[in-house]
Amino acid sequence: MFTGIIETLGKVTNLRQEQGNLHITVQSGIVNELKIDQSVAHNGVCLTVVGLTDDTHTVTAIEETLNKTNIGYLKVGEPVNLERCMQMNARLDGHIVQGHVDQTATCTKFIQLDGSWEYTFEYDAAGGNVTVEKGSICVNGISLTVVNSGLNYFSVAIIPYTYEHTNLHNVREGSVVNLEFDIIGKYVARLMNR
Repeated sequence: MFTGIIETLGKVTNLRQEQGNLHITVQSGIVNELKIDQSVAHNGVCLTVVGLTDDTHTVTAIEETLNKTNIGYLKVGEPVNLERCMQMNARLDGHIVQGHVDQTATCTKFIQLDGSWEYTFEYDAAGGNVTVEKGSICVNGISLTVVNSGLNYFSVAIIPYTYEHTNLHNVREGSVVNLEFDIIGKYVARLMNR
């Protein structure tokens, strides 16, 4: 379980394809606190640490993950949002995030406001996922509050701290992001469709 509060930005230092798998090596300031077999969210995707060096960790994304997330779009040198799993005795500052990306979305609008930023994302509503205004959404692993909500789109407003300390500062119109919809909302939607 995660909270959607990004701990740090990592930098992709190596990508290695092996059959249908992609091995991703990331440099970060939290590597000395990681261990083999630990779960770490990368842009909201829960991946297992399979290798460590003094300043990098490596995770493996399988074909299923590559098909359903933006992990396959990563390039060497790009920033990636990192979050270790939550501790049970800690405050839940964001919202309940599983690290299981539901689908991707495309940024359709990016507006720089007076001291903040607004992003609009469009997604395929055929999967039955929904957002609600003032509800929670996880974008690239970041717990955010929905500002506007439509059938297949939503917008979020970003404060300067989030903009500067996550990879949202690289997201522009046309960028593909990972979405994890609110787990409570998903259960309610499923029950309503029975």
